[in-house]
Amino acid sequence: MKPVTNEWLTLANMDLASCRKMRDDNFLTSIVSFHAQQAVEKSFKAIIEEFEIGFIRTHDLLKLHQAVKNYLESAIDVEMLTELNELYISTRYPGEFGLLPNGKPAIEDAERFYEFALDIFTTVQVMLSHRDD
Repeated sequence: MKPVTNEWLTLANMDLASCRKMRDDNFLTSIVSFHAQQAVEKSFKAIIEEFEIGFIRTHDLLKLHQAVKNYLESAIDVEMLTELNELYISTRYPGEFGLLPNGKPAIEDAERFYEFALDIFTTVQVMLSHRDD
């Protein structure tokens, strides 16, 4: 695995660690959801670096997924990806930060986003670590 790929995975893992530490706090569900989005984004960017797909300057998970989906060994739940994507793309100002269409994420939403991000990270990490074999 390339060093820059490993750096992306380390950053994604840090976002997941942040989620784990905050995920039981109802006050921080927006922050947990944001870090889950970031973990997915960074996991996809690890694939982009490893396979030299090219620099893609976006935070849009759907665009990143489009770039990496042929490299993934399993399908991604695009509906969940879209929901998580909305937390970052359309929420750029403090009054809207981390809001779903129905408002602030519930603790159950934050947990779902964390589990989804963890699954993607684990899949990507395992896939890329096998390239070293």
